[in-house]
Amino acid sequence: MLFEVQKKNNFTLVLVNSDRLDTNNAPELKSQLVVVNGLGEKNIVLDLSKCRYCDSSGLRAVLVANRLCEDAIGACIVSGLQPDVENIFRISMLHTVLLITKTVDEAEALLKKKDELKTVSKSNDL
Repeated sequence: MLFEVQKKNNFTLVLVNSDRLDTNNAPELKSQLVVVNGLGEKNIVLDLSKCRYCDSSGLRAVLVANRLCEDAIGACIVSGLQPDVENIFRISMLHTVLLITKTVDEAEALLKKKDELKTVSKSNDL
């Protein structure tokens, strides 16, 4: 299975089980992301820790995830970028647009903190 989808407490983890994210599998990733979002998920963590190569099709798939989450007032976090993939993200300036963490655990902690802040904000509105 190229992509593994796991529902967690406040997000869905999408693990890319391929060393390449390119024209051969990016369309399937986009489809998975649309399905996850269509099921009501607004927070997606995309784990690219096994991915060693990413082309423009792969970058577009990541941007689709980001747009879907933003439209749902959620968050898309990319985690586990390997050096070559991180370099592509930097060259493309995507590191200025996307939330990026080193690990899935860091992404989970970030989402938890976001939820806590949202709860405090709602309490202050009352």
